[in-house]
Amino acid sequence: MSDLSQIVKAYDVRGTVPDQWDERVAEALGAAFTQLLNTTDEPGDAVVVGYDMRASSPGLAAAFAAGVRAEGRSVIEIGLASTDLLYFASGSLDLPGAMFTASHNPAQYNGIKMCRSGARPIGQDSGLAQIRERAQALLDSGSSRPVGESTRPAERRDLLPDYAAYLRKLVDLSGIRPLKVVVDAGNGMGGFTVPTVLGDAALPALPLEIVPLYFELDGTFPNHEANPLDPANLVDLQRAVVEHRADIGLAFDGDADRCFVVDERGEPVSPSAITALVAARELAKHPGSTVIHGLITSSAVAEIIREHGGEPVVARVGHSFIKAEMARTNAVFGGEHSAHYYFRDFWFADTGMLAAMHTLAALGEQPLPLSVLAGEYERYIASGEINSTVADQAAAVAEVRAAYPEATADEMDGLTLRFSDGAWFNLRASNTEPLLRLNVEAPTRERMVSLRDDVLDRVRR
Repeated sequence: MSDLSQIVKAYDVRGTVPDQWDERVAEALGAAFTQLLNTTDEPGDAVVVGYDMRASSPGLAAAFAAGVRAEGRSVIEIGLASTDLLYFASGSLDLPGAMFTASHNPAQYNGIKMCRSGARPIGQDSGLAQIRERAQALLDSGSSRPVGESTRPAERRDLLPDYAAYLRKLVDLSGIRPLKVVVDAGNGMGGFTVPTVLGDAALPALPLEIVPLYFELDGTFPNHEANPLDPANLVDLQRAVVEHRADIGLAFDGDADRCFVVDERGEPVSPSAITALVAARELAKHPGSTVIHGLITSSAVAEIIREHGGEPVVARVGHSFIKAEMARTNAVFGGEHSAHYYFRDFWFADTGMLAAMHTLAALGEQPLPLSVLAGEYERYIASGEINSTVADQAAAVAEVRAAYPEATADEMDGLTLRFSDGAWFNLRASNTEPLLRLNVEAPTRERMVSLRDDVLDRVRR
């Protein structure tokens, strides 16, 4: 019997197929999701369902849809999609949705990101726990309906052109200087969306020369993992940017809701710098607005938000937490260290494509190279995220906390210790993997390296 507590995480479903979950589990989750919608007066009578390029995705999505239809709601199938395309569908149609993807995880994984109408998030505290309990009860009782049994119809729609046109209206790239752009899709859904958004012949031509890397959809990820947060997966993009003398490089993760940026030298631009850059652009359009930033973005982000007249608000790591805080504060924009970027104009949802377009616009609206432009938003030295597998995570965190009595502690999300010289670090357990994640920042490289190595020594001892 499937134990759903192993795959239902803090803000999505994630596990290996078929040993941790399969189409029977997907159908039970679809039924449970719809039961929750029906008992909370969710508007509309349909659910939007999309999926990524993994081999298991179409079957899981179809089983989920069968569970939805058996519980009395119709299904709008959008087929292959990036996660932000699913959010566009949910927002523009004002319907709940489900996206089948395991994002950056390896090929044997799959998952579901669910949302209410208007792309409103569903996490453990906003419905996911109830979905897990209802689905577990269905599986335990054996009452889950056979795949395909249904009382409601399914409709197929292609929303990719509408998504592209909508993003083009939010960020006008038509007047920028010509740019050569290398895009590494990692065999993920960026290979499906980028050609339409940035190069579709049906839309007005943009002054962009796109150099594609790994646009072929392939859920086995034959070239590298679709996880740009790991520096090893940026190597091909960095090399290509230099070889092609490109102005910028963009790397998308597997479901293309995250975007990483590389400058003309092949050097990564930190997601904190992109957060600050986009925040400044949004605050220029919406003066005085609130901007959300993740707990472990650079200290420079809050400083720059204030300098541009905005109000910075910190939030826990994770898309459901960020989205909830975005909605609560009516924030114009939000950014995380993991390169998730959220926009009020996009139903408070995250879209890597829109962040990429803002970066292209900022670069193309002035003559300086990206390394100089991005340097205006880089003020501190960061370690990047460092993962450690630890048998007793709580004990390791406690030992680290005790080692720095002079620091100010914050336990909003894991352990954050801040020092009087401006250095800080965050140590937190992963929501999706058995890891402790460390992020360190300091005014100088020497201080960052020293603090990083000392914390890692204690964590891994």
